[in-house]
Amino acid sequence: MTWNKLLQPDLIISGSVLNLTSEMIQQYGLRGLVLDVDETLVPLRVGLASPELQEWVEGVRRDTQLCLVSNNLSESRIGGIARSLNLPYYLGAAKPSRRKIRAALTGMNLPVQQVGMVGDRLFTDVLAGNRLGMFTILVEPIVHPDVALRSHPVRNFEVWLSEVLGARITPKETKVHKS
Repeated sequence: MTWNKLLQPDLIISGSVLNLTSEMIQQYGLRGLVLDVDETLVPLRVGLASPELQEWVEGVRRDTQLCLVSNNLSESRIGGIARSLNLPYYLGAAKPSRRKIRAALTGMNLPVQQVGMVGDRLFTDVLAGNRLGMFTILVEPIVHPDVALRSHPVRNFEVWLSEVLGARITPKETKVHKS
């Protein structure tokens, strides 16, 4: 698989994960979601899920299995967020490694094609999901209110490099067919 295909999300959501609706999830035939945590669900250094996130999880979980998979090693932080959402979780995933995502998929007992990988990073979340043949969903990072998005040079570099390598990364909802 070429770099542009490995880094190309299947769906790009304008805004945060909260803009990913149950209708979108069903439209793409997804029955499960593996969710990144840091800046996908909560800002860095925030240890609890917001009421808005809790409401989103409750709405989505009616039809969709959910599991958190984080590169973060903090059991107290990631475990606390997972418990506040009543979701299973895996720490220290070292994405783009696929090992812990495979464990999440095994726990869901769903075909890989029916599970979406949702995250804010191309070189970890999207790359790992695409390497497994998952439906990949890129969302904009959720950052703390006093941190501007432009202060995220790693993500900005990832977007630039992905585009140089041929992936189409646009800030609107997009569907790209894998071939």
